[in-house]
Amino acid sequence: MSPADTKTVEARCVRLNAKADNAAVVAPSVERHVLARGPNDLLIEVKAAAVNPSDVKAATGLMPYAVFPRTPGRDYAGVVIDGPAGTVGREVFGSSGDLGIRRDGTHASHLVVEVDAVVEKPTTVSWEEAAGIGVPFVTAMEGFRRAGLPKQGETVLVLGVNGKVGQAAVQIATWQGARVIGVVRKAEAYEGHSNAPIEVIDASTTDVAARVRELTGGKGADIVFNTVGDPYFQAAHKSLALRGRQILIAAIDRIVQFNILEFYRGQHTYVGIDTLGLSSAATGAVLCDLGPGFASGHLKPFPIKANAVYPLERAKEAYLAVAGSSRDRVILRP
Repeated sequence: MSPADTKTVEARCVRLNAKADNAAVVAPSVERHVLARGPNDLLIEVKAAAVNPSDVKAATGLMPYAVFPRTPGRDYAGVVIDGPAGTVGREVFGSSGDLGIRRDGTHASHLVVEVDAVVEKPTTVSWEEAAGIGVPFVTAMEGFRRAGLPKQGETVLVLGVNGKVGQAAVQIATWQGARVIGVVRKAEAYEGHSNAPIEVIDASTTDVAARVRELTGGKGADIVFNTVGDPYFQAAHKSLALRGRQILIAAIDRIVQFNILEFYRGQHTYVGIDTLGLSSAATGAVLCDLGPGFASGHLKPFPIKANAVYPLERAKEAYLAVAGSSRDRVILRP
């Protein structure tokens, strides 16, 4: 069947038929499903798809709105094989808040998404690398879009700097010309790409807020990107400059002590980011903002290790690797 007359395709899809009690008992199967696109949709042959922590959390019932049965997966890269005029043959990538959670997702040989959900894959980026951009970069960029993009001369403090969202935040902030200070929980260097040198604070041996004040001549950080949540909440709060903004994307314990007087005297802003609330099209708009950075080389995809790439039939191993807090970007390749 040629791409021109491909209106339906029999896709191989990873399926989760019911909620699992924990990651160890997640039981994905591979099934065949016929996919057809609507008039404003694209039918994509998936070349690679990433596995995110949210995929595993949804499989174990931590997202009450996740539907079953479904095909998981939010991030993807692939080739358009059917769509409106001029779209067939495009090499694209994308991500979504609803794909793989509220509707069938990317852990499959084929995928149907809206035309405005995708962005062009840079020629310098491999399929696996493009598939790995999605959720971490969208989360980081959406945080900065909502809090105000960092400016030349501003200081950005990234808590949990070696996580994937932390690394994406460093890349974006240094691309925009900001100074970045990173925080790690034990002695280690920053692992990712950066467009400028970054100072790293070891939270196990150093008072984070005191060190941030020291490094900024007493001013503090204009933006704190807190990728961890409550364990760093007080350090983040005490590190903020006058009119500083803290971005929050995660929590371990949900309740924190909060000094309202210091908050309003400091004229602070707290920004909560949940990319699961973004549609495919809204996610596409965020990725469009990132496109020029990847094209210019200021933003670089995460390196993909060969042993972190799995076929669909080994999806369970991929999910377990992510559940086990693998630092590698884990990829499924149909």
